[in-house]
Amino acid sequence: MTRFKLTRREHHMLTDLMAHTAEAATLRRSQALLWLDQGESVAAVAARLGVSRQLLYYWIGLFHRDTPVDLASRLAVGSRSGRPPTLQGIIDPLIDEVIDHDPRLFGYNSTVWTAPLIAYHLQSEHGHEASVSSVRLALARLELTWKRPRHRLALRSPTWRQAKGGLKRGWQSERVPSS
Repeated sequence: MTRFKLTRREHHMLTDLMAHTAEAATLRRSQALLWLDQGESVAAVAARLGVSRQLLYYWIGLFHRDTPVDLASRLAVGSRSGRPPTLQGIIDPLIDEVIDHDPRLFGYNSTVWTAPLIAYHLQSEHGHEASVSSVRLALARLELTWKRPRHRLALRSPTWRQAKGGLKRGWQSERVPSS
């Protein structure tokens, strides 16, 4: 790339922007452009700021953009695509509101709330599309637990004979073969 050179007006605008900005990203971008104007290499400025050289070239492109937008807006961090905001603060009170009530009161054919049922309820009643794992995390944050049914009903305790009055020890030993 050819040497990066600022006009006197651009240099003044960048130093003024550095002095009056509250955003760290705008400050870093302004500093990088001023250092490049002073003759430092792109690799040296990238190493100093801990960014890639490609990112510096992107910032130079933002600076040279021919738009009627002011310099501060060109160097500011724009909106980003990515993961949507979480429903953490939104679904917690909604779950807390319904968890103590019977699901049949809301028209569901179930006697207990389950995480998939709560997720469905949040979608149908409130329009919040929450995943089942998000509902489970919200239940954990609210410290709501319920017992799962146990399917060990037919198993007996090893000491059940003693609890019922038990038999003498002789009867528990092996039988003596009859002659």
